[in-house]
Amino acid sequence: MKKYLTMIPESFVLPLFMIGGVIAGLGGYAVYMSRVHTYLLDDPAVCINCHIMTPYYQSWDHSSHGRRATCNDCHVPHDNVFKQYAFKAKDGLLHASVFTLRSEPQAIRPREESYEVIMNNCIRCHTQLNTEFVKTGMISYTEVKEGKGLTCWDCHTDIPHTKMSSLAASPHAIVPLPKSPVPEWLKEMMGAKKQ
Repeated sequence: MKKYLTMIPESFVLPLFMIGGVIAGLGGYAVYMSRVHTYLLDDPAVCINCHIMTPYYQSWDHSSHGRRATCNDCHVPHDNVFKQYAFKAKDGLLHASVFTLRSEPQAIRPREESYEVIMNNCIRCHTQLNTEFVKTGMISYTEVKEGKGLTCWDCHTDIPHTKMSSLAASPHAIVPLPKSPVPEWLKEMMGAKKQ
């Protein structure tokens, strides 16, 4: 480190450290306020950290899947844990950038790669139903793209997000509020000063 510091003119060292500290501080604050650590979990309420996901959370919560499956059960691959977290990170960064730039469409739909994951998860959870009970059989999303059949949601249009899932579909949706990012010790300190 000293070797690199000697290459920088002395008058630039302090300002560079100050700028670096500000960038690190703002980055840490952004990570804390966006609750990045919660995305490592499997709690569906994490999805409503972004208020734009409220109608989708509500439609899921009131569906049959709301009692048996989490968002990750349907929207994340289950091949292996590395693929699962890589997919979550990729989707999360895409969502964060779209929502931050306020460029989300009125009706949020999965990207092409997500459709395959969702279909694979339908098949994973409903294998016995399709092969033993109803005997409809199953096809892959690749076969659907080749025109050899339909996706699960072509027939099951109300599962789990209903036909009318969009940002305007349920403007007054009641969902759990995200936990406050203010630490308890700070709340207590602020409450003590008010009295």
